[in-house]
Amino acid sequence: MTIDLKNPSIAGFHPDPSVVRVGEDYYVACSTFEYLPGIPVFHSRDLSTWTLIGHVAERVGQLAVEQVPTGGGAWAPTIRYHDGTFWIAITDALGRNTMLFSATDPAGPWSDGVPVEGINGIDPDLAWDEDGTCYMTYSALRLVGDELGTHHGIEQVRIDPHAAKALEEPRSMWSGTGLMFPEAPHLYQRDGWWYLMIAEGGTERGHSVSIARSSRPDGPFEGNPANPILSARSTSRPVQNTGHGDLVRTPDGEWVMVLLGMRTTGGTRAFSPMGRETFSTHVTWVDGWPTAEPVILTAPASGSFEDTFDEAELGGEWIAVRRLPAEVADLTERPGHLVLHGDGTDMSSSRPQFVGFRQAHHRMRWAADVDATAGTGGLTLRYDEAHHYDIEVGDGIIVARGHLASLQQTWCTPAPAPEAPLTLWIETVPVQFSGFENMGSDTVRLGYDGPDGPVALAELDGRYLSAEVTASFTGRVLGVYARDGLIAVDTVRYDGRDD
Repeated sequence: MTIDLKNPSIAGFHPDPSVVRVGEDYYVACSTFEYLPGIPVFHSRDLSTWTLIGHVAERVGQLAVEQVPTGGGAWAPTIRYHDGTFWIAITDALGRNTMLFSATDPAGPWSDGVPVEGINGIDPDLAWDEDGTCYMTYSALRLVGDELGTHHGIEQVRIDPHAAKALEEPRSMWSGTGLMFPEAPHLYQRDGWWYLMIAEGGTERGHSVSIARSSRPDGPFEGNPANPILSARSTSRPVQNTGHGDLVRTPDGEWVMVLLGMRTTGGTRAFSPMGRETFSTHVTWVDGWPTAEPVILTAPASGSFEDTFDEAELGGEWIAVRRLPAEVADLTERPGHLVLHGDGTDMSSSRPQFVGFRQAHHRMRWAADVDATAGTGGLTLRYDEAHHYDIEVGDGIIVARGHLASLQQTWCTPAPAPEAPLTLWIETVPVQFSGFENMGSDTVRLGYDGPDGPVALAELDGRYLSAEVTASFTGRVLGVYARDGLIAVDTVRYDGRDD
């Protein structure tokens, strides 16, 4: 029976997925870049419905993201299971570099992580042969040393995963069909062949998946004459940038590829507000080679989320920038409230007093009841510290702010009741293409609830908070922040749907 896949499989900023099956259970891990907790792990029984069960990096020091520039941090995990242990190999870019984490339970806790000695690259993969030899295959983008920034294709070494060290000098591997930036290698064994699958063409519109095979895990590899086996480039498909795939086989013998893609919007489909998300597609084998079906966007989805902060800890959906949410958010100072203390920084800081979660739908409303009688703060729609839209209250004034690189504009109005909590909200409304005056992705409204109903203080063009404009590898994150003093949030509500 063919599996009924849902796309996006994991909505919102969840790039670079890797998948493993253990028995009847499937697990996916994704990149998180500068956000913590890092490297979410999802579980499924049907490859369609995915549930967050934990994170790999839930403690200070597991990832060295505290000072990384935007785009650094946790890149491209590979999750595998071998001999009773779950392993994750990942690049902690500009931090601890190539890392290995292990756990007996994929929900955690995971080990503190160990840098792998002798590896200078990104996107590490793990594979074991019948003799128990472990191979690490990776994209040889140099992150340290004299060749910083140069790329040497795909490389491989045998490693001792328990000692976290390479056992030989790196060897060059098959590196694709000649398209730019070969990356995301994964090594598999099937029917007497070893297959090396990679992404190439860059993670932009030319992204694609190609594959080669060999009788040995260390090559030499012969490329598939039909490469690439998956790409959306130069097509009208609503999901573009499809690539960075990982294969998994079901107990019934079906094959599925889990991969990243982007839901593009706008008159020329030029903007991706949610950034890179996780998708999946069916794979069939013909004459010893796999063929992936195009990624199909399923029926419009909807979802809601509410948090009244009655629990002792924030749920796993909450993330923070270059620090853990528990370092910023306090749930005990005022029971039933999320309390943030400002330190004079705002959302343009690399380490704001902020906690948030991923936007997952094109049309959404995000609202919170904010008590700013003892401080200044509010809600934000963040792509990175250089690109964010904020609605803020403090000192009896409501401020809407659009911050785009070196440009900033603000709108101000008196608060209707300065000594009382105020409901702030952010809405996104997709643009309906009706001519060249409507070529963007969506409209972002920043507002508040006044005595006579909702008031939109500002309407901003959403295209500027998209992956293509910001050039960030993440996606939109909604959150609450404090700039000065104390901010207490009673309830947050998110309602979203895709048209």
